[in-house]
Amino acid sequence: MDALPPFEDRTDFANAARGFVGTASQPEITDASGRTVWDLDAYAFLDAECPDTANPSLWRQSRLAAMHGLYQVADGLYQVRGFDLSNVSFIEGGRGVIVVDPLLSTECAAAALALYREHRGDRPVSAVVYTHSHADHFGGVRGVLPDAADVPVIAPAGFLEHAVAENVYAGTAMNRRSIYMYGAELPKSPTGQIGAGLGPTTSTGTISLIEPTLSITETGQEEIVDGVRIVFQLTPGTEAPAEMNFALPDRRVLCMAENAVHNLHNVLTLRGALVRDPRVWARYLTEAIELFAAGSDVLFASHHWPTWGTAELTTFLTQQRDLYAYLHDQTLRMLNQGYTGAEIAERIELPPALERAWHCRGYYGSVSHNVKAIYQRYMGWFDGNPAHLWELPPEESARKHVEFMGGARTVLPKARAAFEAGETRWAAQVLNYVVFADPSDTEARELLAEVYDTLGRGSENGTWRNFYLQGAAELRGRKPAGTLDSASPDVMTALSVEQIFDSLAIRVDGPRARDARLTIDWNLTDLKEEVRLGLANGVLTQSHAHDGTLADLTVTLTKPQLLRTVAAQSLDGVQTAGDRGAFATLIGLLDDADRDFDIVTP
Repeated sequence: MDALPPFEDRTDFANAARGFVGTASQPEITDASGRTVWDLDAYAFLDAECPDTANPSLWRQSRLAAMHGLYQVADGLYQVRGFDLSNVSFIEGGRGVIVVDPLLSTECAAAALALYREHRGDRPVSAVVYTHSHADHFGGVRGVLPDAADVPVIAPAGFLEHAVAENVYAGTAMNRRSIYMYGAELPKSPTGQIGAGLGPTTSTGTISLIEPTLSITETGQEEIVDGVRIVFQLTPGTEAPAEMNFALPDRRVLCMAENAVHNLHNVLTLRGALVRDPRVWARYLTEAIELFAAGSDVLFASHHWPTWGTAELTTFLTQQRDLYAYLHDQTLRMLNQGYTGAEIAERIELPPALERAWHCRGYYGSVSHNVKAIYQRYMGWFDGNPAHLWELPPEESARKHVEFMGGARTVLPKARAAFEAGETRWAAQVLNYVVFADPSDTEARELLAEVYDTLGRGSENGTWRNFYLQGAAELRGRKPAGTLDSASPDVMTALSVEQIFDSLAIRVDGPRARDARLTIDWNLTDLKEEVRLGLANGVLTQSHAHDGTLADLTVTLTKPQLLRTVAAQSLDGVQTAGDRGAFATLIGLLDDADRDFDIVTP
């Protein structure tokens, strides 16, 4: 992307400021212990002109995303923006207020609700809507419903399964990489973290979850909630595996969840996830245009600022649709001509109308990594070249590369020369070999950190900038003390029995467990469910039917007791029959996840 839109176009600034009511008088949001989980003043430096330590386009986007306060979107519709990575919206009904997407942290959600009530009165929360299954859209729910009040909690079909599944399978690795992606541990400054494109960054408060009471199961489903007519559109497999848009037809308002926001989104998020389907994403945007655009005067989403005007929001949706469809179709066109993902990423060019639309810029997703993701979705990790079929692992490959190039003392001057000549991508690749060959080489580490600084500060993409700057910080020994843990008690309580046992299965140390044989029957009295766990060949399996043989151990308990038993790794307080040693053996064969594993060093 070379042709930037005109900076003199101030439409986004006017829309982002439109309807401003006020903001919090206290900039710091703290948790119960007094720890700051969000600071509204952290990005005040963005009011200055862009320095040479940041990309001007990203600086512009970050300034817009950092604007904070309560905003009126339409009659009876308000948003609090800038209190977290995401927005929370308030739809006023006949009795109270419907809360849409209550942020990531309870503390931030509570502060947002307090700001709304300060200006709109102490209206009770009459319902909650989760538009999709990502934590920044449900995690703060107990900040608006602290006592889990008896009100409808509405979500798309499949929400609960997908909301908790990441914490079972790859949650630890995703959370570690999220530190890089969102830059939450970096200093907020012109030389540090200036935003994530989609919003400022992630808050660091308490994540909660209240299970939905009403599932939206089909497009066109209509619900009257606190006197407000809501028409839903299911969009599974788009930005999230469970997601939905909705319209308020009587108010001519359209909510696009996170399916259409003011940047190119991720087909594959850099923190890690399953690859999304841009073909389906584009088709649901077409459907949204057909269903809702002509009947809407304003479009809002759970990130960024609204778009007003029927013609304007139709153009916005059309260009967003064309953006994802173009990336999908052109990647497939070149893929079928034999190009690999990396090659396509270098060759692809957006049409001028998309390239020059601010909301199509790659501040969060990028054309480069989205194209590679689309290739991965269809073709997998292997590019077909047999040289790449069985490559050496990174450390061994690095040592041999450095040896072939004449050793580190020969490589480093050449790498510095390449860096000074502006070949930063090549310098990063070469210096990464030197660091992985010998992570104690402080000269190589510092030079690679300088290269990452340069790459980050030049990046238009917020998450790329954060990855590079966090990598540079860790090369210099500044590693975060701990990784955000999204597996809160509420989230863990929502796990199914199958997911609870899956969480054990993926921790079994296969080589140590290969000769172990055991069976444990679990009788869940509250669910009237029986599950047999079997360990053999290093694999922990679960089944509801077995051959009638007696298990080594039978455990009778409730699901809450099961969660406590797994967490405490103890059978204390539950009924058992048989050999308790079977459970001890199983627990002894489990590995602990490493929440702080190395990324930029071996």
